[in-house]
Amino acid sequence: MNTQATIDQLRKLKLTGMAHAYEETQSLPAQDKPCSDLLIARLVEAEKQYRLQRKTQLYLKSSKLRYNAILEQVHCNPARNLTSEQMMAIASCDFIEKAENVLITGATGCGKSFLACAIGRQACMRGYKVMYFGIQRLIEKISQSKLDGTFVKLLNQIEKTHLLVIDDFGLHPLDTKTRLALLQILEDRYGVHPTLITSQLPVQLWYEYIGEPTLADAIMDRLSGNTHRFELKGESLRKRKI
Repeated sequence: MNTQATIDQLRKLKLTGMAHAYEETQSLPAQDKPCSDLLIARLVEAEKQYRLQRKTQLYLKSSKLRYNAILEQVHCNPARNLTSEQMMAIASCDFIEKAENVLITGATGCGKSFLACAIGRQACMRGYKVMYFGIQRLIEKISQSKLDGTFVKLLNQIEKTHLLVIDDFGLHPLDTKTRLALLQILEDRYGVHPTLITSQLPVQLWYEYIGEPTLADAIMDRLSGNTHRFELKGESLRKRKI
């Protein structure tokens, strides 16, 4: 079997990374070509990396993150009340394995959504599934799913997601239907998968925002335990680059 036939067979077997690596190897001068053992090791590693990259791209696309942000772009300084130690701790994504929620608060324009998306992207890069919703979009999604009979499907989809991001919590009023749905979502995820929430409101005002005392207590109980809190400060970052 000649080189091109081997490459074609690898592609038919959906070993695209391996095929590309084999093709590159065969283009090398004879004295630079690896021995058989090393060649096999390189092909396997190439396929592994290719599949990991494809998986990451799929997770990033399906996450629908608002910003194409990375943690390296997030400025850490005392004025923002944000430290490099906090970033290093969150970058490992250990909080996902430990099902520890992340609550990010601060005034409008201080970089809450950007930080949330950077954390979400880091999670995708680490092989975790992420779902992003602005609070209004989540409210609309819940309402529509109840109308068309797909609410249980939506709950199951969210439950299986490694990291759920809810952005701009507090900007739109919650009705009883949404409060109950939010409680169900958090109950399904509690102790299994974390939820990341951003809000202009300080956490102590979330009870008032949720509105109904009994449901507020239940929702906050599932959010406040085992959490990482970021209370961002400083001037609006929309006036300058993050």
